[in-house]
Amino acid sequence: MHREILPELRAIRAQMAAPGRSAATETIGESVTHEVAEAQAMLETYRAQIAQCEKLKVELDLIYDAIGRTKREIAVLHGKSFNGEEMAKVNGELGAVVGGTEEATQQILEAAEAIDQSATALSKITSPDQQKLLSEEIQERVVSIFEACNFQDLTGQRIKKVMTTMKFIENHITVMMDIWGGVDAIKAHAPPIVDAREGDARLLNGPKVEGDVGHASQDDIDALFD
Repeated sequence: MHREILPELRAIRAQMAAPGRSAATETIGESVTHEVAEAQAMLETYRAQIAQCEKLKVELDLIYDAIGRTKREIAVLHGKSFNGEEMAKVNGELGAVVGGTEEATQQILEAAEAIDQSATALSKITSPDQQKLLSEEIQERVVSIFEACNFQDLTGQRIKKVMTTMKFIENHITVMMDIWGGVDAIKAHAPPIVDAREGDARLLNGPKVEGDVGHASQDDIDALFD
């Protein structure tokens, strides 16, 4: 529009500058000047709108880039952690930990019970041969307890695999949080934490680790009896 208007304005100004300009020509000149002012004002408006559109495009490009990066992180998690195979491994490892712990505990308890019975019988028997048999049985049960305690090594290896997977997921979730402004920006959208447990389950928090809250200390318990 600017390129179309300016040549016409130059032609009109040339005619207005010619000798013998009449009153009608002056009127036309005033009208053209007014139109030029309006055209310039319109151009300034267009320039301002274009500047705003450029700023909006920059912001949209940033959002588009953040969405693209987040999609890539989710794809990595889905391909390496959230698909059925990987999560099945995690569940299998945790299930093996629980099963192995229960089996070892049962073996230890049975061995301890047998040792107790053999020790009681040993104190009542005076025959050297029977005492020797009971002593050998006690030794076998002790060895059985040591063998059962080996479960902790396998348990540690299995839990380490699970922790590696969880750490991988945590790292990529942290990257996605950084993409959208970091932890503080995410906290603004975090829903309130509601404990849906009822009855005794609401009172049980499991073994306490360093930094945990919601556990009573020994001092708190002692204070109840003061």
